[in-house]
Amino acid sequence: MSSIAAAFAQGLYTLSQRPLPTHVADEARRSFINVVGTSIGASTHPGVDAILATARELGVAEIAPVPGRRERVDVHFSALATGFAGHLDDFDDTHLATVIHPAASVLAVLTALTPETGPSGAHALTAFALGCEAQLRVGVSISPEHYDRGWHITGTCGVIGCAVTAALLLGLDEARLADAVLIAASMFVGQREAFGTMTKPYHPGKAAANGIAAARLARQGQRATADIFEAPGGYSHSLSTKVDFALMNSEFGERWELLFNTYKPYPCGIVAHPGIDGGLALASRIDDVNAIDSITLRCHSLVPELMGNPQPKDGLQARFSAIHGVAAALCDGQVGLAQYDDARVVQDDVKALRAKTTLAPDAAVNRDEVFIEARLKNGSTVKHHVEHARGSLARPLTEDELMDKVRRLVDPQLGDGTAAQLWAIVAGLDNAPNLDVLFALCVPNKELNHA
Repeated sequence: MSSIAAAFAQGLYTLSQRPLPTHVADEARRSFINVVGTSIGASTHPGVDAILATARELGVAEIAPVPGRRERVDVHFSALATGFAGHLDDFDDTHLATVIHPAASVLAVLTALTPETGPSGAHALTAFALGCEAQLRVGVSISPEHYDRGWHITGTCGVIGCAVTAALLLGLDEARLADAVLIAASMFVGQREAFGTMTKPYHPGKAAANGIAAARLARQGQRATADIFEAPGGYSHSLSTKVDFALMNSEFGERWELLFNTYKPYPCGIVAHPGIDGGLALASRIDDVNAIDSITLRCHSLVPELMGNPQPKDGLQARFSAIHGVAAALCDGQVGLAQYDDARVVQDDVKALRAKTTLAPDAAVNRDEVFIEARLKNGSTVKHHVEHARGSLARPLTEDELMDKVRRLVDPQLGDGTAAQLWAIVAGLDNAPNLDVLFALCVPNKELNHA
């Protein structure tokens, strides 16, 4: 057995045999309710419709749920649809050091396997937390070069975490858990070229489906290359030339990467959030956007690299346009799902303001920082400095802010008060005998069903 895979499996399996530390369990619950919200909020998107239509076309068994939908599908399509929806709006959690969105794929595994495995609430929360932790540890060991080379790290590392969650739910022992991880290391997917399209959220959905398959294969005795992580042509070294296995395998139970997770206030790429904060600050001081002659955003270099699209054509593209986020903030005085609706993105007022906006990357500006300046037609200027964006580690969303976000995502789909009920269930997972009530709440009433 590979020393890297063996140590990884041993560390995770040992953690799975004892209760989560209180602060880790609290963070896992925040991540859990956040991604339940994002998956339900996007559950009626045409991309989800397409996945479920494909399942119907294939005549799959009606076994597992998809949050926010009345349909049931087989395990594979439940994982695919749930992971897709959870990440679609780019509103899910983000681990800033790696830019991994860990929860969508892991929730998808839990959703797909719960009917079969019937975990208690405490077991489900542990499997969820360790699935997130596993992919984040793999991610930090190959970052930042892996992402910089064009890989979508949520898909490439997500499959490892999903194999861990699936293995724990299926009751695999430590050796079979290691086998599941090794198999999953050959089943990754995702390039950054897919950003701004429906293919991007497919990556965490596929990570979930592949992670489940890896765990099932391990349970049945399939084996994989023992040194897949450390081999010169294996997983880690083929994805990055700068690998640090100590970050993957050290300090289990002491260092938790999950504690560096963050939750978005805006449904778009996280490097655009400081600019949106700045745009909202200027909106409160500029009465008429037509008075603006030009806008300059002095920002981190990742902003134009990842989100430099100056004139997006639809909502998915706009989620990778920092300039659109600024324009929407100034025009509407708020930035939410409505500002990324396809119809809103192509309206003349935001198009005109986007054309007046310039991104100015500066190596001295931090990722969660921005300096924004609007020059008005009368020659005056309005400036604002965002030192730390909302939702960053320095300015995390409060519980009330997170709950308000989830309410705005869930209640329009499932009815007023549903988000509060879901939050209460997630808060009490440690004592829940199963997840039946939670998933029952995720099914819309017929009169609210958009499917």
